[in-house]
Amino acid sequence: MRKFLQRALNRVVITALLVLMQVGFFLVVISRWGSYYLWFSFALRFITIWAVIYIIWKPSNPAVKLAWVVPILVFPLFGGVLYLFFGHVIVPRKLRDSMERTDILVRKSLLQENRILDELKKEDLAAANQSAYIYKYAATPVWDQTASAYFADGRPWWESLLKDLEKAERFIFLEFFIIKEGKMWNAVLDILERKAAAGVEVRLIYDDIGCAFLLPKKYDRIIEKKGIKCVAFNRLVPFLSLVLNNRDHRKIVVIDGRVAYTGGINLSDEYVNFEHPYGDHWKDTGIRIEGNAVSNFTVMFLQMWNMSRYTEEDYNRYEFSHGELPEAEGFVQPYMDTPFDDETLGENVYLNMIGSAKRYVWIYTPYLVTDNEMITALKLAAKRGVDVRIVTPGVPDKKFVYWLTQSNYQNLIGAGVRIFQYKPGFIHAKCVLSDDESATVGTINFDYRSFYHHFECGVNLYRAQAVKELKEDMENTFALCEEITMEWCSRKFVKSNIIGPLLKLLSPLM
Repeated sequence: MRKFLQRALNRVVITALLVLMQVGFFLVVISRWGSYYLWFSFALRFITIWAVIYIIWKPSNPAVKLAWVVPILVFPLFGGVLYLFFGHVIVPRKLRDSMERTDILVRKSLLQENRILDELKKEDLAAANQSAYIYKYAATPVWDQTASAYFADGRPWWESLLKDLEKAERFIFLEFFIIKEGKMWNAVLDILERKAAAGVEVRLIYDDIGCAFLLPKKYDRIIEKKGIKCVAFNRLVPFLSLVLNNRDHRKIVVIDGRVAYTGGINLSDEYVNFEHPYGDHWKDTGIRIEGNAVSNFTVMFLQMWNMSRYTEEDYNRYEFSHGELPEAEGFVQPYMDTPFDDETLGENVYLNMIGSAKRYVWIYTPYLVTDNEMITALKLAAKRGVDVRIVTPGVPDKKFVYWLTQSNYQNLIGAGVRIFQYKPGFIHAKCVLSDDESATVGTINFDYRSFYHHFECGVNLYRAQAVKELKEDMENTFALCEEITMEWCSRKFVKSNIIGPLLKLLSPLM
């Protein structure tokens, strides 16, 4: 009963009810002032026609266009309004101005000579082209002298993070999609409070929608009282919001400009297996970097901070300015992706890796809800003899998304792609590994939300230590999985051939 009341009184539920009340009020206005109904109807249909024309004209993915045209046709009166609020990205003027000012600071802070890129070209032209693409469209350069450590599970990632937080002397930056009160977050918060009291500058960004079920209302004010600067990104309000769909899905920790963490791991107990909501084990992965490349994450965090609470500041004062740099092999390039441009950088990084793979490309993803370009790239790689393997969850967190993921199996397996479901439970990791040399570890799922709607980040790696560690983990993980066959797909005929194709019409909206 207590859990039910907690859910019923949650901000998301209350907000949904208030939105419905607004729609109800709108309908009452139409019914009460019937003489004006034709004008209301004309205005709504005009918006709908405009939306359809705009969708067709816009140079976006055809699957996304189809997914919006269908509900608009089904709901011709409100379909255009639905698209206006949830499908069309409109950047408010205040946010756009802040982004433009911040972008200037970003590019000044990360501007560097192409010396390291030139060195990478001597080793591997394809890898250098990938890094050049990321640098051009994300303004995040590739670095050497950066140590990398890969974590195959959330618990060691968290334990390492606690040790590094204890060593902080100047500043700590944290940015997470999900924070939930519990053992994991409480241990982190205890250190943050002590460090803030000792004079260390501590800043925290959390996504207000991602944490809506998990944190008290106005949690940022609670955190600020502890001496920690805090921003609730894209605050949830009981009105239809034009930017509600664009969430901060990134997971970033920066400590003294010396060490940084990212990956799929949020600050909630299931990520370190203190809780088991889906199966016996929640598998997630992360990465720790130390050295020059941390500067990318420092600037990425400050960029997001200034989008929410603009304070023009010298980014360079947060760089690592003392101590020896690690003598590490390979190249490391943290990068970011934003929904406020026309470049689907996160997806394109994956496509470039799949397209340039010679021997194999192995993938971790919790969701396989993606567009035709990605499906075609995976199939073409398999058809030309590349060993393409994808690991997805054995136990779902979202049923409809799970069925939609499984509806892609038969098509991919028919082209030679190997699909593995993680039997112990849910896998939340987002990793791609290719040819023992290249990898990316980050926050980007193989789905429309990550590719088109969310703020995301990752680490592009070439011949770094983390690449070797990721391969070892993947080899161990395959042994814990069930490989999916055509016979398996036949047994799931209804989900694969009936429910799945129907859900695909709405896949970009999930």
